Amino acid sequence: MIPLFRPSYDEQELDALRAVFDSHWLGLGPRTAEFEEKLAEYLGVKYVVALNSATAALHLALAALNIKKGDEVIVPSLTFISPAHAVMYCDATPVFVDVDPITLLADIDDVSSKITDRTQAIIHVHYAGRVENIEPLRKLAGDIPIVEDAAHAMGAEYNHQKGGTFGKIGCFSFHAVKNLAAGDGGALVTGSKEIYDKTVRMRWLGIDKSTWVRASDGKKETSYSWQYHVKEIGFKYHMNDINAALGLSQLKKLDRNNKKRTILATRYHQLLSGITDLQLPPADTDKIQSSWHLYAVQTAHRDKLIEHLKAAGIATGVHYYPIHLYDCYSDTPTLPITEKAGDQVMSLPMYPDMTLVEQDIVCNSIQSFFTT
Repeated sequence: MIPLFRPSYDEQELDALRAVFDSHWLGLGPRTAEFEEKLAEYLGVKYVVALNSATAALHLALAALNIKKGDEVIVPSLTFISPAHAVMYCDATPVFVDVDPITLLADIDDVSSKITDRTQAIIHVHYAGRVENIEPLRKLAGDIPIVEDAAHAMGAEYNHQKGGTFGKIGCFSFHAVKNLAAGDGGALVTGSKEIYDKTVRMRWLGIDKSTWVRASDGKKETSYSWQYHVKEIGFKYHMNDINAALGLSQLKKLDRNNKKRTILATRYHQLLSGITDLQLPPADTDKIQSSWHLYAVQTAHRDKLIEHLKAAGIATGVHYYPIHLYDCYSDTPTLPITEKAGDQVMSLPMYPDMTLVEQDIVCNSIQSFFTT
């Protein structure tokens, strides 16, 4: 079976895990702190808060912005469920917007039409790893904070700046199938010291000092290593050193692995470009370098093509079923382009260790479907 995703692991990840196990510190500790430091350096940001998921990052981002009941947050519907749920966790209202039919990123004109005096944030999703529309969105948003959902965009760039670093807050995923696969985990990044301080407390139940900080703080006459204060109600959202160790190893390989994804994406374009019933994603440009987390195509024959590829031993995915059509959000307005994409979009196998032979098998099988 040719899988849809597969993490690129080798002895480096095993060595990193052994070092953590040998240290006997598995929770929130020195590896997590090191991962935050290295990730901040890679992204070119001031502050990184390592968490247990991108969902946690989105929730803390909105909480740090004081999103509350009565507020509205703009969210594209063609994405994973997390951004909308994060809005609901804050007792606010997600306002769903349509997407561009080619890029599948939020349609800026629809965003403009949905902004009201209750709009307190905009979540901008870098679908499939493509960072685009960020300049017109920032101009449109004005003082409305932008939260970047960069779960797909680890290492992606727009005009040589890393995705996730354009808005007030950026949110990343390190789930097992992501470009930086730490088994699971996420991160919140920001240039705001105030947001950083607040989210560091909130990720650890509102406690002002983590166990690691207290253990390594050095004893002082006025304080004890066991003593801490709880200043607010928080959550148990922190990363642990097992995931951080995998993250550190994966970060060293990220650019190399993303280059492999770019090669695969370029070959998909070359091998599939002649199929008129198959819409391919936009290619990279001088300004836009996708991380190619997904290679998402669109076809009116999506469901039959999925079955055809499955019979050939090829796994595919659907990213995504529109959020506004789920039962818990089903009273929202129709979004015609999103709904059409939800019926036609499918993801082809994409992972760094995919061989060209495997890719040829995928493409040959797709070509055979459209020629029979």
